[in-house]
Amino acid sequence: MRARDKPRLDAIRLALAEIRKVEVDERIDCDDTRITGILDRMVKQRRDSIAQFEAGGRGDLVATEQGQIDVLQEFLPQALADEELAAIVEDAIKQAGAQSMRDMGKVMALIKPRVTGRADMGQVSKQVRQLIGGG
Repeated sequence: MRARDKPRLDAIRLALAEIRKVEVDERIDCDDTRITGILDRMVKQRRDSIAQFEAGGRGDLVATEQGQIDVLQEFLPQALADEELAAIVEDAIKQAGAQSMRDMGKVMALIKPRVTGRADMGQVSKQVRQLIGGG
């Protein structure tokens, strides 16, 4: 607030409001894992918005959303390197004994708690599909 960085302040207020909303709606106190999930979901929503704004030629709104993503990512854990993510995916496939696409749910259930907030689940899903022969 004192730095008068309005875009940063707006992004932080949005995050706090979303966390409070979940706490009130579900009558819980959010722990770190839950907050990470909320922030991760907010980043994903903004990435989807950016794609739509780019398609509509709204560069001003793209910049706003990107600024919010940058602020939100400061509060998320460090992103996984490609090698680390690949190792996690391969390990989960082995643990689940995945042989076909029918086993994808089991694999994703093993991966999700390990990568929430640290990797884009869409990219993780693509990697899993490639490795178990679905695409």
